Amino acid sequence: MDSNNFLGNCGVGEREGRVASGLVARRHYRLIHGIGRSGDISAVQPKAAGSSLLNKLTNSVVLDIIKLAGVRTVTNCFVVPMATGMSLTLCFLTLRHKRPKAKYIIWPRIDQKSCFKSMITAGFEPVVIENVLEGDELRTDIEAVEAKIKALGAENILCVHSTTSCFAPRVPDRLEELAVICANYDIPHIVNNAYGVQSSKCMHLIQQGARVGRIDAFVQSLDKNFMVPVGGAIIAGFNESFVQEISKMYPGRASASPSLDVLITLLSLGASGYKQLLKERKEMFSYLSSELKKLADNHNERLLDTPHNPISLAMSLKNLDENNDVAVTQLGSMLFTRQVSGARVVPCGSVQTVNNYTFKGFMSHANNYPCAYLNAASAIGIKKQDVDVFLKRLDKCLKTSRKEAKKEKSVNEISNCNTDTEQLED
Repeated sequence: MDSNNFLGNCGVGEREGRVASGLVARRHYRLIHGIGRSGDISAVQPKAAGSSLLNKLTNSVVLDIIKLAGVRTVTNCFVVPMATGMSLTLCFLTLRHKRPKAKYIIWPRIDQKSCFKSMITAGFEPVVIENVLEGDELRTDIEAVEAKIKALGAENILCVHSTTSCFAPRVPDRLEELAVICANYDIPHIVNNAYGVQSSKCMHLIQQGARVGRIDAFVQSLDKNFMVPVGGAIIAGFNESFVQEISKMYPGRASASPSLDVLITLLSLGASGYKQLLKERKEMFSYLSSELKKLADNHNERLLDTPHNPISLAMSLKNLDENNDVAVTQLGSMLFTRQVSGARVVPCGSVQTVNNYTFKGFMSHANNYPCAYLNAASAIGIKKQDVDVFLKRLDKCLKTSRKEAKKEKSVNEISNCNTDTEQLED
């Protein structure tokens, strides 16, 4: 249905769907024109009736999946061929026209570079709200958020930028309370829901936030939630006209690849297939949690108590950290060389500067988290075999690290003893 495939077509423009490589043409199913028009990514393109139809179908199917996953009152969404960070930037740029005086974005801290850079790239100043430690969990400081709004003035704040899915011991933001504050002060609210579609808890938080207060848009990654290649996201919301405004902010046409990938995937799975994946993920989270707790106990560590985080888990590395401050980062290297991907080892006290803003305790979402720890997540598509192999390799690495730490301690003690003897002889 796209004009580049018509047998009688004669193109005399600058974009005529000509592709030099047959392999590239086949890879894209000859849907070469992409989606949208220069002024609206959701608009129908006359040259690309097939791609436009595919895009409409994709957005309808994805909207249905978001409802199925728990956000029942969502009214509109569209697939955008950018990852989560740039999609958040597009939301902020759309709000700029509604709030021309605003220059700040209130952001409860989460140590992930792309969501921080999304605000900088859009030209706004992030106002970082440090989290509150409750037990082992890092939670939203609601009082600090409200105090900062009063101090800066609501008219000077573009939005509150909150987060659902995150690495433990950080847990999803208190979305209901934040949504109520946003409604009370008439401030927009954008939610980073990067890999939250796969979690009924995260989706419930968004639904509740919209019910009791204000959520303008929420953004989720295609690859993290639907197991497709990186490069796409879904921007969704409860106000149809605002979501349309965001789609009209996208300059030019866009690649149809992310839409095509997610449509193929969801039609392959069906609603029942996707529900089954969500069910299996939840079961694997319970299994990973119980088995990681056993392993932690065996190594005189503990599984951190983070009941509000439905996807990510954290195990302390206190003993490893006390024996040798380099041992924690070495553990991360050992796991990576043994083909364990996705596990994050977080040492205490690391400092990192991102766009001239210095984060103390970077990666731990707090200036001074009480201990070093290791992250593991139960994300969609994980299998029991993945959990079992990970635990086996982690166990071996921890044993090796402990042996090396003991060896180093003995060498240091002998060295200290020799030094003492030399001093006595002198």
